[in-house]
Amino acid sequence: MSSAGRSYLDEVLRLLGEVRDTQESAIADAAGLVANTVSADGLVHLFGTGHSHLLAAELFYRAGGLAQVNPILVAPLMLHAGAARSTQLERLSGLAEELISAEPVGADDVMIIVSNSGGNATCIEMALAARSRGISTIALTSMQHATAPRARDQGGQRLHEVVDVVLDNQGRPGDACVTLPGLGQPVGPTSTSVGAAILNAVVAQAVEILVERGETPDIFVSSNLADGDRVNEALINRYRPTVRAL
Repeated sequence: MSSAGRSYLDEVLRLLGEVRDTQESAIADAAGLVANTVSADGLVHLFGTGHSHLLAAELFYRAGGLAQVNPILVAPLMLHAGAARSTQLERLSGLAEELISAEPVGADDVMIIVSNSGGNATCIEMALAARSRGISTIALTSMQHATAPRARDQGGQRLHEVVDVVLDNQGRPGDACVTLPGLGQPVGPTSTSVGAAILNAVVAQAVEILVERGETPDIFVSSNLADGDRVNEALINRYRPTVRAL
């Protein structure tokens, strides 16, 4: 393995260790909100723009994941529909209210919003729109980036300032972590790999809370197991009226 590849993996492992050691309380708080939503038969909404939409999809229809997950996946905010355009739209004030108004949201729900920078209008306004509807909010972000002097000045608040729980991915400003001699730009972003681990830790702990309460949450299984299609078909039929992506 090249030294740069090893350096990247070493940095991801280091960040995961920092998350384990510094985010235990935040993960527990987030898990409690998710567990309460599942108990109340609400939905766990996930939203992110650009590459962050990958994490919005990470918990959806996932083997070993909760069935009550509603990803808010909007094609123009993703990269495949036009990368530059997605950047423009994630900075567009007023879009979040339009998006959330089209979703099956209720006061028993929880909204997880993913934004590494925490500075784009659509994510910030999504959190504010959710809170105005009585929905608990969780941010997955980089506090180092959000509070860095060289972060893009977007004016106003940052995502971590307007949510109930903040999950910090511990990533550095700019996300990329490997510096190579002769190259002025670092490579190797960490927000997706570390963020996925954080979100799955939240789900695992939420399920633990539910089981300790004597509840049996609905969990998808791998469709590549012998009974996977049978189990998942029943869950799809149950949740498709509200989770439209199913």
